[in-house]
Amino acid sequence: MTKADIVAKIADKLGLEKGDVQATVETFMTEVKTSLEEGDNVYLRGFGSFIVKTRAEKTGRNISKNTTIKIPAHNIPAFKPAKVFVEGVKTNNEAK
Repeated sequence: MTKADIVAKIADKLGLEKGDVQATVETFMTEVKTSLEEGDNVYLRGFGSFIVKTRAEKTGRNISKNTTIKIPAHNIPAFKPAKVFVEGVKTNNEAK
Protein backbone atom coordinates (compact mmCIF):
# COMPACT_ATOMS: atom_id res chain seq x y z
CA MET A 1 0.00 0.00 0.00
CA THR A 2 1.34 3.40 -0.96
CA LYS A 3 0.74 6.85 0.50
CA ALA A 4 -1.65 7.57 -2.39
CA ASP A 5 -3.64 4.42 -1.52
CA ILE A 6 -3.89 5.51 2.11
CA VAL A 7 -5.05 8.98 1.09
CA ALA A 8 -7.68 7.52 -1.27
CA LYS A 9 -9.04 5.12 1.38
CA ILE A 10 -9.29 7.82 4.05
CA ALA A 11 -10.94 10.23 1.62
CA ASP A 12 -13.51 7.57 0.62
CA LYS A 13 -14.27 6.52 4.22
CA LEU A 14 -14.63 10.06 5.56
CA GLY A 15 -16.07 11.75 2.45
CA LEU A 16 -13.30 14.36 2.36
CA GLU A 17 -11.39 15.84 -0.54
CA LYS A 18 -8.23 13.93 -1.43
CA GLY A 19 -6.22 17.17 -1.35
CA ASP A 20 -7.23 17.84 2.26
CA VAL A 21 -6.44 14.27 3.30
CA GLN A 22 -3.11 14.42 1.44
CA ALA A 23 -2.17 17.58 3.36
CA THR A 24 -3.15 15.96 6.65
CA VAL A 25 -1.11 12.81 6.00
CA GLU A 26 1.90 14.87 4.86
CA THR A 27 1.66 17.06 7.97
CA PHE A 28 1.42 13.99 10.23
CA MET A 29 4.54 12.47 8.68
CA THR A 30 6.40 15.77 8.92
CA GLU A 31 5.52 16.14 12.61
CA VAL A 32 6.65 12.58 13.39
CA LYS A 33 9.92 13.17 11.52
CA THR A 34 10.52 16.50 13.25
CA SER A 35 9.86 15.01 16.69
CA LEU A 36 12.30 12.16 16.07
CA GLU A 37 14.95 14.55 14.74
CA GLU A 38 14.62 16.53 17.99
CA GLY A 39 15.06 13.33 20.01
CA ASP A 40 11.42 13.03 21.11
CA ASN A 41 9.55 9.73 20.74
CA VAL A 42 6.01 9.60 19.32
CA TYR A 43 3.51 7.32 21.08
CA LEU A 44 0.23 6.36 19.36
CA ARG A 45 -1.85 4.21 21.73
CA GLY A 46 -3.17 1.04 20.09
CA PHE A 47 -0.90 1.54 17.06
CA GLY A 48 2.72 1.79 18.16
CA SER A 49 5.65 4.04 18.91
CA PHE A 50 8.10 5.83 16.67
CA ILE A 51 11.30 5.88 18.70
CA VAL A 52 14.92 6.93 18.39
CA LYS A 53 17.39 4.10 18.96
CA THR A 54 21.10 4.59 19.57
CA ARG A 55 23.50 2.29 17.79
CA ALA A 56 26.77 1.72 19.62
CA GLU A 57 30.17 2.39 18.07
CA LYS A 58 31.50 -0.63 16.22
CA THR A 59 34.34 -1.75 14.00
CA GLY A 60 33.62 -2.33 10.32
CA ARG A 61 35.65 -3.35 7.30
CA ASN A 62 36.45 -1.52 4.10
CA ILE A 63 36.57 -4.51 1.77
CA SER A 64 38.11 -2.69 -1.19
CA LYS A 65 41.12 -1.48 0.85
CA ASN A 66 41.15 -4.42 3.28
CA THR A 67 41.25 -2.12 6.30
CA THR A 68 39.22 -1.74 9.46
CA ILE A 69 37.24 1.42 10.14
CA LYS A 70 35.41 2.68 13.20
CA ILE A 71 31.71 3.34 12.72
CA PRO A 72 30.75 5.97 15.31
CA ALA A 73 27.71 5.69 17.57
CA HIS A 74 24.62 7.11 15.90
CA ASN A 75 20.86 7.41 16.27
CA ILE A 76 18.33 5.72 13.98
CA PRO A 77 14.54 5.94 13.79
CA ALA A 78 12.57 2.80 14.61
CA PHE A 79 8.95 1.69 14.92
CA LYS A 80 7.70 -0.55 17.69
CA PRO A 81 4.13 -1.79 17.12
CA ALA A 82 1.65 -1.93 19.99
CA LYS A 83 0.74 -5.30 21.47
CA VAL A 84 -2.82 -5.03 20.11
CA PHE A 85 -1.43 -4.27 16.65
CA VAL A 86 0.91 -7.29 16.72
CA GLU A 87 -1.85 -9.63 17.91
CA GLY A 88 -4.20 -8.38 15.18
CA VAL A 89 -1.63 -9.05 12.48
CA LYS A 90 -0.86 -12.49 13.90
CA THR A 91 -4.49 -13.61 14.01
CA ASN A 92 -5.53 -12.10 10.67
CA ASN A 93 -2.48 -13.30 8.73
CA GLU A 94 -2.12 -16.94 9.69
CA ALA A 95 0.70 -18.69 7.82
CA LYS A 96 -0.32 -18.56 4.19
